[in-house]
Amino acid sequence: MALQNETFAFLDIETTGGNPQRDRITEIGVRFWRAGELIGEWQTLLNPEARISGFIERLTGISNAMVADAPLFADIASELEQQLDGAIFVAHNARFDYGFIKAEFRRLEQAFSARVLCTVRLSRALYPDEARHNMDALIARHHLPQVERHRAMGDVAAMLAFFEHARREHGDDVLNQAIHRLLQRQSTPSNVPAEIFAELPQAPGVYRFYGDNDVLLYVGKSTNIAQRVASHFSGDHQSSRGLRMSESLRRVEFTQTAGELGALLLELKQIKSLSPLYNRRSRAAKSLSSIALRTNSDGYLQAELVRSITPDRLGDYFGLFRSKRDAQTAIRGIAAKNDLCGKLLGLEPASPGPCFQRSLGRCKGACDGAEDTTRYNLRMQIAFHALRLKTWPWPGSIGLVEENPDTSRTDILVICNWIHIATVHSEQELENFEPGQEPVTFDLDSYKLLVKALLGRDRKQHRIIELPPLTQPAVLMP
Repeated sequence: MALQNETFAFLDIETTGGNPQRDRITEIGVRFWRAGELIGEWQTLLNPEARISGFIERLTGISNAMVADAPLFADIASELEQQLDGAIFVAHNARFDYGFIKAEFRRLEQAFSARVLCTVRLSRALYPDEARHNMDALIARHHLPQVERHRAMGDVAAMLAFFEHARREHGDDVLNQAIHRLLQRQSTPSNVPAEIFAELPQAPGVYRFYGDNDVLLYVGKSTNIAQRVASHFSGDHQSSRGLRMSESLRRVEFTQTAGELGALLLELKQIKSLSPLYNRRSRAAKSLSSIALRTNSDGYLQAELVRSITPDRLGDYFGLFRSKRDAQTAIRGIAAKNDLCGKLLGLEPASPGPCFQRSLGRCKGACDGAEDTTRYNLRMQIAFHALRLKTWPWPGSIGLVEENPDTSRTDILVICNWIHIATVHSEQELENFEPGQEPVTFDLDSYKLLVKALLGRDRKQHRIIELPPLTQPAVLMP
């Protein structure tokens, strides 16, 4: 019976910002409650060793001058730890406050842990029909006393007033049961019912986080969806981005797959087509450039940047780059390592006479005929060999089979020219498969995944079914 036998430490902090790894605490306030009585309180301003912005000063009323002579967190860490020892750590949106306290102790190379009770989640458990559970909403809905918001002790007073109101309205038995369930649950975002996470499968696939107004926040993949989703919220937030995503989350969706490759390809496809708010990597490339080696009128190979390439002739090209600048950077690196001619590589404008690199002794003379064409062309081919793209090794499409005995699921990935065209779920479906009329888009990240899966060291793990020639869908190149 927690309400009779436990000490509850109602705690609130003010900070210089929202990132616990970069921002610092400026104020801590705590009130200690046990068996229906206040048994003490503790508060202090802190010198954050960083500047408080004008926005934060206006929000909290805490100025740089107010904290100039305040103690550092290091000065009060031992006392705070003693104050909180054995108590239930209670905060509104507790992940924020708890994450900052842990980060401050971590800077001192000290561990801190506590049992954590979030009053946002407590409000959701006791008042499930209500849509909003932020502090302003609780004050208005339950007619709680007005307090000095965004100051530590003001917010502590509001939180404690809600707790006592809930106790009077629901009684000790209901409140004890709710507290017990919340303390036993895995850490989950305050705005999402924990039951959502119980529905996630322990199987491969892709998961999607949605926020208010069904805005897609994030797309991820895992070989164990339930475990991976839980890991997003089981530890401290290491960035303000992670904290914002956690606070914004409202619901989770998933798509199960038979294996990891199918999950990886689906994740890439959904990131590129749906543009989730918090996925920074793997966004669709606006354009792709490559390099072609072509013989000039003097018989020397020269490098040309190309944009118009086709997947069925990838072996004719070298490298895939998201921009012209990336391609030129690669060429400069090859030139420097192999003493190749700047003019023939397109790094210098065509003009009579030797290239600039020749005058520095970094070109062996292809630009003025001093190096034999056969020798130079061989050096060019060797220098660019590692960038040569892989030619599709099958005459037509294939079905790559992924089977999961744990879920009795089979996925057959239909692939042609390094493009994932579709997924079917049986060999009978595969026999009857016909490509749709919509064109498919060649994707750099999917190309890399499929090259590794089909030609890499693990290629023997996959069963391949070669398909008869099919009418292939049109291919779009970025």
